[in-house]
Amino acid sequence: MTKTERPDDTGASTFFTVLAGHSEGHKTGRAGWLRAAVLGANDGLVSTSSLMVGVVAAGASTGAVLTAGIAGLSAGAMAMAAGEYVSVSAQSDVESADRQTEMAEQAADPEGELEGLTQIYQARGVPRELAEQVAVALHENDPLEAHLRDELGHHESTKARPGQAAAASAASFTLGGLVPFLGMLATSHGSRLILIVAVTLLGLAVAGVLGARAAGTTLFRPTMRVLIGGTAAMIVTASIGRIANVSGL
Repeated sequence: MTKTERPDDTGASTFFTVLAGHSEGHKTGRAGWLRAAVLGANDGLVSTSSLMVGVVAAGASTGAVLTAGIAGLSAGAMAMAAGEYVSVSAQSDVESADRQTEMAEQAADPEGELEGLTQIYQARGVPRELAEQVAVALHENDPLEAHLRDELGHHESTKARPGQAAAASAASFTLGGLVPFLGMLATSHGSRLILIVAVTLLGLAVAGVLGARAAGTTLFRPTMRVLIGGTAAMIVTASIGRIANVSGL
């Protein structure tokens, strides 16, 4: 065990006793890349398959379907990477701004910040005397990190990582987007349409199960969400493609 110890702060050291090297198996540290990866895989499957289903339903040739699928896969992967990078960078900018603001507040009113931290611990059920000891101990160690963590909720495991999110999103989109191409193994328009839908639904089911397992949650609800959403998307695009075919567009 390790402790944050001061000779006169027995309560504070007890409060901050932690088990060194002990892992409880929480999934919070996976939140950033996992969200991007699951979103990317689902989007790759649904976007690419829906595009290909719509083109097949419009009566296009095999070459046209392949061209549409490849274009959609390439554009989608780049769009997902760029979108994730921009959005997560915005979150990173907010975190950086919070840090600068907190540094200025501590420089302007260190006593007020110490009292604020004490009140945070009191609000969580810690007795006033012990809350003061804990706040003082943390201020002597690293006041900025204490306030960022306990006042603003910043933590290393949930820190915004734009590059990681962009890479996970692009890679998973590409992997998911390749699945519908298996449907091109069919020889006729009708069987091709059915096979694209079938392999896509299978891919969505696998993605849902893997995402649920990585997140440590139950399998049924996450899997059903992606299956229902993907099915709805393919129905809509197939209907539009069929209307275009019938209309001679």
